Parts: sequence; structure tokens; C-alpha cells
Amino acid sequence: MIERFSPAKPLAATFWQMPKDELYRALGSGPDGLSRIEADRRLAIVGANRVDASQGRSALRKLGQRLWNPLVAMLLAAALVSGLSGDIGSFAIIATVLSLSITLDIVQEHRAELTAETLRESVAIQADVVRDGKDATISVTALVPGDVVKLRIGDLIPADGIVLEAQDLQVNEALMTGEPFPAFKTDGACSASLPADATNALFAGTSTVGGSGKMLVVTTGGRTRFGAIASAMAANAPPTALEQGVRRLGLLILRLTLFLTLFVLMAHLVAQRNAMESFLFAVALAVGLTPELLPMVMTVTLARGALRMAKRKVIVKRLSAIHDLGAMDTLCVDKTGTLTEARITLAAHIEPQGRSSDRVLSLARLNSTFQAGVRSPLDDAILSASRDDRDGWVRLSEVPFDFERRCLSVLVGRNGEQTLIAKGAPESILSRCVAVEIDGLAHPLDAAWQQKMADIQARYAGDGFRLLAVAIKSIPAGQQTIAVGDETHLTLIGFCAFADPPKQDAATAIDALSLLGVTIKIISGDHGAVVAHVARSVGLRADRIMTGAEISELTDAALVARVDDIDLFARIDPDQKRRIIAALRHRNHVVGFMGDGVNDAPALHAAHVGISVTGATEVARAAADMILLAPDLSVLAAGVREGRRTFANILKYVRMGTSSNFGNMLSMALASIILPFLPLLPLQILLNNLIYDLSEIGIPFDDVDPEDVAGPESWDMASILRFTIIMGMVSSLFDAITFAVLLKLFDADAPMFQTGWFLESITTQILVIFVIRSRKLPWRANRPHNILIATSLGALLAGVALALGPWGGAFGFTGLSTGLMATIIAIAMAYLISANIAKRLAIAVPQHLR
Repeated sequence: MIERFSPAKPLAATFWQMPKDELYRALGSGPDGLSRIEADRRLAIVGANRVDASQGRSALRKLGQRLWNPLVAMLLAAALVSGLSGDIGSFAIIATVLSLSITLDIVQEHRAELTAETLRESVAIQADVVRDGKDATISVTALVPGDVVKLRIGDLIPADGIVLEAQDLQVNEALMTGEPFPAFKTDGACSASLPADATNALFAGTSTVGGSGKMLVVTTGGRTRFGAIASAMAANAPPTALEQGVRRLGLLILRLTLFLTLFVLMAHLVAQRNAMESFLFAVALAVGLTPELLPMVMTVTLARGALRMAKRKVIVKRLSAIHDLGAMDTLCVDKTGTLTEARITLAAHIEPQGRSSDRVLSLARLNSTFQAGVRSPLDDAILSASRDDRDGWVRLSEVPFDFERRCLSVLVGRNGEQTLIAKGAPESILSRCVAVEIDGLAHPLDAAWQQKMADIQARYAGDGFRLLAVAIKSIPAGQQTIAVGDETHLTLIGFCAFADPPKQDAATAIDALSLLGVTIKIISGDHGAVVAHVARSVGLRADRIMTGAEISELTDAALVARVDDIDLFARIDPDQKRRIIAALRHRNHVVGFMGDGVNDAPALHAAHVGISVTGATEVARAAADMILLAPDLSVLAAGVREGRRTFANILKYVRMGTSSNFGNMLSMALASIILPFLPLLPLQILLNNLIYDLSEIGIPFDDVDPEDVAGPESWDMASILRFTIIMGMVSSLFDAITFAVLLKLFDADAPMFQTGWFLESITTQILVIFVIRSRKLPWRANRPHNILIATSLGALLAGVALALGPWGGAFGFTGLSTGLMATIIAIAMAYLISANIAKRLAIAVPQHLR
């Protein structure tokens, strides 16, 4: 039977219409699933069960993407022209620069992908699957068609398939249908033609929000409906914040490049210079202005940042999220498990008059015992507070919990008596009640009793206790099931009060984040008084609260207008969390959201950087960009610092590369028009550019100043342009001094001029790295990393050796006198001093210090 399965013969798109037996035969499976050997064989055939759009990108495809870059295409054209014209030296240098940049970028991207994959596997989403007739827990990526998977509340549906068993199974299919309300699933036959109407079909990317069940996997990975959606989205995915910044930088460099190269080319042609030589010179200028190694530096920096963050117990699923974490200025968190210990204990069980009541505890325990879904920490607290005494009660039916009703009901029976027991948020239960029970007698829930219930809630919530209300209703003996419509005309029995103390280090962690310039807002489903109590206990403001009821009355525009002025959000539902995040983003905040529940997935998707924890539901972990191995804010604060350190080093490379290249190329462009010969041969320009790029390879490993991580920073093109122009002009000034010295004092011919300026240029470009890598004086800044020292000084020695060594003639260089060498050294020292002064004007004050 197993051999009959073949992925080459896909099942019908409406597979849910097939009878189970026929589907079993087609998949070579059965109620007991597959054997491990057969599952491994199928995995080798169909591939891993993932829809990551980046997977499967071959090295050839990566190469093609880089060759499609206009600047790289221009380099290729220049190499081709050089080779055809017989300029083998220029051809070799261009080919070396091009090969080095592309190879390093591809290699580092591949290493980053492997690192990210290893980290992802360490927190991989798991599935409970039946293999060899026994339950086993495996990564969802190892699922194959024919597997039988068990589902519980909070689980992510890992593939497309059909329902084999269902116990009040509810699935959130908003991803597929856009419908926010859960869909009930059954194991019965279905003839619907549309996926949205298929009551027995389950689709990858959706999630269980109630009940439990089993599914038979039919299709996996990219063959699922979610896989098709993900591929389409990946093809048109909006750029991340990091990609947007790099694109804007690229446009800035492209404008400078086009201006200089076209200006030089036209000037040379008007002066009737050699056309081929002018073209190669203009192309060399373009190459000199381009930071070819920027992709590689970014990849190395981000990958190194991911590894450093892993050591700080932060797993990065999306590398560019490191930038977003560093730029984050607003963090939204739930209180449970983040600000509190998440060790919930039952503190009291009281009846409507405020007296302790064992009946309240007994009914709450029956509800928690007989519910089919995954128990919440509140259920665990109830069950651990009393002995398991069912006293003859049996479970008959259930209405699972959902975030719209905010309650859960079970139908229990004993000796012909049937009772609906409901527990949930006090306001949800009270809105369904018509009476309160006092000493075994029901009293109408009139205005006086409603005020007493409100007073009880306010008193306990003000002391930081979370309340659950418990209510009952008699059900006729002939009715064996219950539905949402039965949750009416209830009688309130009382309340359970739970304590969840704040973490001892929460206040310290919040102080650390505040010092980093991160504003914390609590978004919680709890009562406003409970949220305010926790906020005050950890040092957060708690005087500006907005409830879910208030948000429901606001338009999106009205919420945007008010969101900055609110500290705490209470009684919030999942969609309202998403709306809050969207409103903050609309206010130009870089927003992080930390959540771990099924209801947090929309907000995790909406935030710039979604953060979850290892113990979170699979839905939350799948939606997150980062996963904390320790669910506390102190770990996150370390991650924020690392994100800022990573971005600071990327920005450091951008500043160095653009300013130095712009200054040298501007000098070269102007000099080429005035001088009777080229200030540098195209080959020498390319060699200069190659050596300078090699000197900066160590930047990803460098340390940064404390000010660079003290507040959120993002791409500021005006600041980058300001730095480029100021430092470039200083560089050009000393180039002009060098030109004058070479021509007037040493009467240099073309080879001597080119050799002298090449040495001055490469010396100042490389040594100024140690000046502008920090806002501080070089001797007061953090010590440069040994790798940066080695790459920079090594590249400088290589440049001097190439120019003055026995092979210098091959590049058009010549020997220099001792006096000229001393003069060049003096000019370089004067430039470094001037650059140290100029950088105070060039480096803008950080946004968080303005």
C-alpha cells in the first residue's frame, strides 16, 4: 500500500471531498500513520515541510541576482572593454574586485543562512505525530503526506489535510478567509467546493483556538495553499526597514556617481582626450565611489550580531530584525510572564457576599477538569488547590473558550441531573447572569447586587488579583449538548481570585530599557485595575489607561491621535492589539511586540519586530522574528544593545566608505580635467579601491561607543550626506595640497605624480578609519578590534609594497625619493589631525541626544 504513494501524482485540489478510505489508499497511510522508515523515505522525496521563500535559492541564482545590480553590470562592461582593448592589468583588477565582492557576499550570506537555520532548529515548532502506531514529537519540518498529527488548542496547523477526529475543534482561518471568527471543524464528509466552506479540511498557517483533534496530512511545504500564498507574498514582499535604508543609500551613491562620472567623461571628450582612456577612467571613478563590499559587510555584521545575541539568549529568525530591534523606540508587552512571575496561585474563592466558599472552588474545578482544550495557568492553579473529587459527575459537552466570549462552559451530568458550569472574565459571565446564589438560594441580579459585584471586582483588582467568575445553569435531561446560545440566564456562584506577583528584577529591567530610550506600554486582557497595580509595582506609569471597550468606539484615525498618550491598555482582544501596534507605527514609532499566546499572533505580525519566548504557543513562535530563551525584559535589553551595536558598525562602514571614496574621486575628477595626464590610471584607481575595501573587512568585529547604543537610531540620509560632504571636502583639500607639492616642489612627471598620490591616498584613507570610527578622540575611544587593526594595517602595507616594490612597474608606479616620502607622511599626519577636528561637525548628534 505504501508504495502506491507518489508525489508525482498530486491529489485533487478538493481533496476534502474524497472518502477517508480512498484518501488513505492514495496516501499509502492509515489511522496509525506511517512508519519511521517510510516517513524518512518520503521526506527525501518531497522535501522539508516549510514555506520559507528563501530556501532552495541556489548559488547560481544568488550570483544572478548580484550580477543584475546596475553597478556590477557596469563593472562587467568595464572588464569586457578592458580585455578587448588589451588592457589586461585593468581587466585583472576589475575582475578581482568584482569576484572578491560577490564571492565574499555569497559565502557570508550562505554562512548566515546556515547559522540562522541552526538557530531556528533550536527553537523549531514541534508536532505530535503518530509513527509506527506510537505518539512521537518531531519538528513540523519533518512532516510528510500521510502523517497523522494530533492537535490541541494553540497549535499551528502544520500542513493541509483533513480532520480524522474532532472534539469541539475550532480553527482560526483568518489567514485564508479573512474571517476573524473561528470555524468549527468536524470529521464528517464534506462536498463543499470552496476551501472556506470545507468543514473537514485543515490548512497550513491556520491555528487551533479551541478543542482538540487529529488530522491526516495531505500536502506539505510549498504545495500547501499557504505555501502558494507565501510564495506570492515573498515575490511582492515590502522591503524591511533595513532594506529601505540601504536602498535610499544606494540612490544617494548613484546620484553622486552619475554626476561625477558624466561630468568627467563629458569634460574629457570636450578636451579631445582619448575616448577609450576617458571611458575607462570614468568607469573607474564609478567603481571607486561604490562601496562594493557593503552587502558583505552587512551580512557579516548581521550574522555576527545573531551569534552574539544567541549568547545573550535571543534567537534571531530574521537577520534584518536585528536592525529593527536596535531602532525600536516603543515596546508593547503583556504583563503575564513578562512583568510577572507567571506562577499563578489561587488566593481566594468567594461567594457574592465576599465570604470564602468551597462550592465556588468545587464548581470551578469541575469546569477545569472536564474542559477538552489545553489548560491555562488559571486552570492549573484551580486543580492544584483542591483534590480531584468528581463525586460522580461526568462530562457531556463543552463550549470551548474563545477570545470573543472570554468564557468557557462545560455540561456535566450526575444521576439524571445536568448542569452547565461556566467560568470566565467577570464582565463576560455577569453579562450572562440573571441571578446570584446566596446560601443555596437564587436572588435576582438587580442593580444593588450588580454594584456589590463591581465593588468586589474593584477591591481585588486594585490589590493586583485576577478574578474569574463562576456561574451555573440547569439543563433539561434530554439535552445532551450545549452551544453558545445556552450561555444565558446563568446564576452567579462566585469568584476565584488569583495572585501573580511581579518579577523581582522586572523594575531593574524596565529601568535598563528606559535608559536605552525604549518606551514600554502594557497591552493586556486583564482588568484595568490589575494591570495598573502591576505597572505601578514595577515602576511604570499607570494613570493613563484605555480599555478595549473604549477602543471599539474609536476609528483607526482617532486611535492614532490618542495612542501616544496612553500607558496601559486593558481588556484588549487580539484584533485590538493589532490596531494598537498599527497606530503606533502610523505615529512613526519603531514598534516591538512581545507575546506568547494564540491571540498575540496578529500583533506579532503587525510589529516591526515580533518577539516571543520558547514556551510560547506554536502560533506565536511562528509569527515572531525573534525568540527569547528566557522570558524576561533583561534579556531583551541585552538584545537591544546588540542590535544597536550591529547597526552602528554598518553605519560606520557606510560613513567611511562614502566619505573617503567621495573625497578621492572628487579630487581625481577635477584633477583629470586640469592636468595634462590622468592623476591615476584606471588600473591604479581600481587597485586603490580594492585595497581600501580589504582594509574595512574587520569593521563587523569592531566595538562601538556607549553613545551608539544609548538610544534608538535608524537610517538618516541627511546625516550620511552631511558626513560624506564634510569629510570628503577635507580629503579633497589635502589632495589638492598633495597635487601642489608634487607639481611645484618635486616637479613630478606622470608616473611620479601617480605613485605619490596613490600612496598619499591609500595612507590617508586607511589610517582615517581609526579617527572616524568613533565620535571621541582616537585615544579615548574603545580600542579597535584586533581584526580591524590587522586588516587595516595589513592592507596599508600591501598597498605600499605594490607601489614601491619591484612589481610596481606593472601597475604604472615608479620609485620615490626619501624627501618625497617624508613629505607624504607629513601631509597624511596633518590630514588625520584635521579629520579629527572636522568629524565633530560631520558626525551629527544622535537622534536620542538631540
